[in-house]
Amino acid sequence: MATLFGLDYPTLWFLVIGGLFSGYAILDGFDLGAGALHLFFKKEKSRRIALNAVGPVWDGNEVWLVIGGGALFAGFPVVYASLFSGMYIPFMLFLLFLIFRAISIEFRSKEEMKWWRTTWDISYSVASTALSVLLGVVLGNVLIGIEIGPQGNFQGHWLEFLNPYALLVGVTTLALFSTHGALYLLMKTEGRLYAKLSILARRAIIFFIVTFSLVTLYTLIYIPHLTDRFKDLPWLFVVPVLAFLSIANIPRLISKRRFRDGFIFSAITMSLLLIVVAIELYPVMLLSTVDEAYNITIYNAAASEKSLGIMLTIAAIGTPLVLAYTAFVFWTFRGKVELDETSY
Repeated sequence: MATLFGLDYPTLWFLVIGGLFSGYAILDGFDLGAGALHLFFKKEKSRRIALNAVGPVWDGNEVWLVIGGGALFAGFPVVYASLFSGMYIPFMLFLLFLIFRAISIEFRSKEEMKWWRTTWDISYSVASTALSVLLGVVLGNVLIGIEIGPQGNFQGHWLEFLNPYALLVGVTTLALFSTHGALYLLMKTEGRLYAKLSILARRAIIFFIVTFSLVTLYTLIYIPHLTDRFKDLPWLFVVPVLAFLSIANIPRLISKRRFRDGFIFSAITMSLLLIVVAIELYPVMLLSTVDEAYNITIYNAAASEKSLGIMLTIAAIGTPLVLAYTAFVFWTFRGKVELDETSY
């Protein structure tokens, strides 16, 4: 099997896809978090400022989701097919709420009527909240496994995804995104909205710490297989320890009103938690609750070696371009939000 930097192609592609979805979680996470908090802002001006804080970047952030989904399909088509078969309902709901979030942002300011704007405000906030929870629900189901039978066929009930663990992970994801979004908005706002967000950020991080503690406890007691890799290789414990330290640092930074640093650490927290997930699963990508023999791994699900090699070359060229574009957009729209005639 061909290797690069001492790693085989399936492993490298596993890392590429993990990096792409981590980028999506960090970038669109603050958009979704800001949207989930939207109805806490009572004044029209505050809601407009919050919308315009994410307005220049939200659609670009979704590019990472498109690239990640395409990379998953190209690199591990069996995983793509099995995951979308088992999680068909949540993914369809996810697409529906993605559409409603987009049109809510674009349609809200097209008319002056209060009922019109309130309707789209509610739509925007509900869609953002639902998207955050659904992402966590999918992740929770990936962690505990789904009913995959021979040849990767899904054998479970269509409502199987609504299990307690996945829902708890979904709520935890919402809490983390809300914290991330509040910290982002604090970097973009001032005045009364800034003061309001300071309170919301403190509440959001407390909410996250509580839900994350419950997820951790649930995992240790009821899903012991997720800790097997750490028991076999104790040095890997450095990753969850760093994640816990990063989480603990966020409320400290919020209390010191160092919101930019808090935002950076919330992004680091997301990255570290997803690395923990990758360590727990590797080399398995989808666990089968029917029989371990039906687990879908990076090796039995990967595309041909030649395809992976070609796509790694494309990824090596395209990823820096996407990063450069993302950096350019954020640099261009840096600073506090100011409303004008072109604003939402």
